[in-house]
Amino acid sequence: MTLSSFAFIFCGVLLNALAQLLLKAGTNAVGAIHLNWDNWFAIGWKLATQLPIIGGLSCYVISVAVWIIGLSRVDVTIAYPMLSLGYVVSAIGAWYFLGEAISMQRLLAIGIILVGVALLARS
Repeated sequence: MTLSSFAFIFCGVLLNALAQLLLKAGTNAVGAIHLNWDNWFAIGWKLATQLPIIGGLSCYVISVAVWIIGLSRVDVTIAYPMLSLGYVVSAIGAWYFLGEAISMQRLLAIGIILVGVALLARS
């Protein structure tokens, strides 16, 4: 995998992880969502007008475009497993920006993912 190909794949992963963090920030601002027939439109409107949610959805759209470029250059058997880096980025971002806890078990899992991605990238 060339550096530019990796850059497209990794940029797609980062944008996808950023989208997750922004969507979570938007839902944190709204609170727990309990839908029923009487409130679905009001809740939908409230969600649709949250700037973090708009930003998250925008990141998704851009990440798809970047991902398609990356897929045109890299085998899917290499590219798709790279998405697991999104778990690492999301966990660290959730800890840093959203104050979520990262337990020792989660750190171990992140380490295992990183080892797996390193092995994959070398193949």
